[in-house]
Amino acid sequence: MKILDGKLVAQAVKDKLKEKTNSLIQQNFKPPHLAAVLIGSNGASETYVASKIKSCAEVGFTSTLIRLDENISEKTLVEEIESLNNNDDINGILVQLPLPKHINEEKIINLISPAKDVDGFHPINVGRMVQGSPAFVPATPYGIILMLEHYKIETVGKNVVVIGRSNIVGRPMSILLSRNTNPGNSTVTLCHSRTKNLEEICKQADIIVAALGIPGFLTADMVKENAVVIDVGITRVTDTTKKSGFAIKGDVDFENVAPKCSYISPVPGGVGLMTIAALLMNTYKASSKAPP
Repeated sequence: MKILDGKLVAQAVKDKLKEKTNSLIQQNFKPPHLAAVLIGSNGASETYVASKIKSCAEVGFTSTLIRLDENISEKTLVEEIESLNNNDDINGILVQLPLPKHINEEKIINLISPAKDVDGFHPINVGRMVQGSPAFVPATPYGIILMLEHYKIETVGKNVVVIGRSNIVGRPMSILLSRNTNPGNSTVTLCHSRTKNLEEICKQADIIVAALGIPGFLTADMVKENAVVIDVGITRVTDTTKKSGFAIKGDVDFENVAPKCSYISPVPGGVGLMTIAALLMNTYKASSKAPP
């Protein structure tokens, strides 16, 4: 059993991006510039955005953090997004989700220019991804693809089961692995809460991507020997033995599943770190001066 080390792979991606960014600067081009919009003071969102800003600094990107009050009107937020769309110095825009309930999340996502949509959520980017055209891919699935590439995990002709059908992870992951690319060319089954005989389906899988948000859901009796298991789940679970009062758990019963696997990603230390690395890759690609 080998660990899919997100820290190691993410650092490799960052090192490569740092080299490319330094090259741009030496050619008198501006470094890629990411604008992050944070509304309110949600603890988890604060942590995620701080990590993204820190990662930008590590690779030499410029970043701008725009903090807005949680009671901001939708009209004011729309004006802020439009201003960022029209700012030629900004290459990538991300709006940290979730948004306050009084703001239409879909409307805001659709308002971001597809050319600056480094989260890969805009319908135009989703449509281009489905067609196999160049597009910004949602960061978590993209991060998983980068991880598969790094470890040279064979996907061609493999049976893949994706558990979870969210627009952020499950659906795009199933599309990416079924495309005529490498990684890709897999036979993909997308499972969800209404799937019957899930255990039997999972037992046939060469690769399982667990992305449903239920701690410890994937158990050893659902996994065949030498399967590759990728755990996307990240849930805070009460743990009085921890100073913080909680522990971070994935969707996989790691302790019992890991011995059966050829490769498995841990939580924490796996896919979460790759998500930010993929966001940085998208931001680099969004820079108009950056070579492909």
